[in-house]
Amino acid sequence: MIKGLILDVDGVLVGGKKSYNWPLPNPQVINTLKQLRENGIVVSLCTGKGTFAISEIVTLAHLDNIHIGDGGAIVIDILNKKIIEQHTIGSQKIKEVLNLLLARNIYTELYTKDEYYIQKNQVGDKTEKHKAILYKEPFIVESLIQTVKDIQVVKIMPVANDENQKKEIIDLFKQFDMELSLQWGIHATALPYQFGIVTIKGISKRQAAQKISKSTGILLSDFLGIGDGMTDWNFMEICGCAAAMGNASQDLKDVVLKRDNGYVGKTVDENGVLDILKHFGMIECYKD
Repeated sequence: MIKGLILDVDGVLVGGKKSYNWPLPNPQVINTLKQLRENGIVVSLCTGKGTFAISEIVTLAHLDNIHIGDGGAIVIDILNKKIIEQHTIGSQKIKEVLNLLLARNIYTELYTKDEYYIQKNQVGDKTEKHKAILYKEPFIVESLIQTVKDIQVVKIMPVANDENQKKEIIDLFKQFDMELSLQWGIHATALPYQFGIVTIKGISKRQAAQKISKSTGILLSDFLGIGDGMTDWNFMEICGCAAAMGNASQDLKDVVLKRDNGYVGKTVDENGVLDILKHFGMIECYKD
């Protein structure tokens, strides 16, 4: 019996259809998650975004358990205001990274537990698109490098214009392989931009999922993991059951379907998470 869910957010709960499933999930999805939680199921949201960006969903669905933010850098019980884990990046390392990124005019954001920061001379289209996704206004500062000394950074986020710039960023970060981890995320409303998720080495959605299991006392074999990209396989692989959305990358669908307990559901714009929950016997029915 499935006792817990670990759910990616963008592309799983949140889509790109304004006022239908963006910036918040469809009300039917929120109400279903709320009912599952009331029935004792752990419902953990797992995102590369800041935890502040999922707080509205958590509040509406009353998900009073642990959640994963910033690609695993923060594990937190939002409603009970309890930080389980918080992993910060050293200020000297942040400055080294910023010097490389800003010298190449790569748009970059810095994240703390509660806020995110953008350099004034980089404000533009990416800022507006990301602000809508994050459901929050950024702090706009004259210099990110000068700001570092006053804040506790959990994540650096370089934003790539396209695949070529993504490759450039990946190549830049090879020199930090021993100290930092780089993951990637996308959002339907911001394509073709791609969002880098830079945390300290060893931090990932996988490690955070293990922390949820330990904190709740529920075995990972009793969790269902749901995602839409290969970054999500990082945590889905260690869950007892795994499901990909209909809009998921083909690579993720392929690895999910290789498992006896794997399933590919409908797309996020069809409220595919409900289809998945029905398949695994967690809800009886839903309206298409």
